[in-house]
Amino acid sequence: MKSESVPSGWSALLALQRATHATLQALSAELVDLGLTTSEMNALANLADGRGRTVSELGAAVGTRPTTLTSVLDRLERRGHITRGTRSGDRRAVLIELTSSGQVAATTIRQAMADLEHRALGGLPDDAIAHLRAALQALTEVPS
Repeated sequence: MKSESVPSGWSALLALQRATHATLQALSAELVDLGLTTSEMNALANLADGRGRTVSELGAAVGTRPTTLTSVLDRLERRGHITRGTRSGDRRAVLIELTSSGQVAATTIRQAMADLEHRALGGLPDDAIAHLRAALQALTEVPS
């Protein structure tokens, strides 16, 4: 059922694109002192829980192919924010883990994201935020 309040020319994907650019610009401005690209911030934010991930797992979490992620990981490793190792029992899998400086940066990034999310969405009812999360999850699961 189409909502009467949504203009006929409105596109959720275009709105998502605008929101992505706006939030990335805001985060970049807030975190300029870290000297990281938005791709590097995304990777670190997804590692902030301290759990190591394979390149494939991290690629899925950040929404990019592992081959595309390689240059991001190269830069983060050169800055001393991550290490690459092997997973116990599977020497073929490259395991990405945060260093202590990476954990500090990742925690800073996640806090900035939480603050921005609160400023942007704090006035919305809980059910609206739940619907937004469900819609965003559905968009991440679109078959290719």
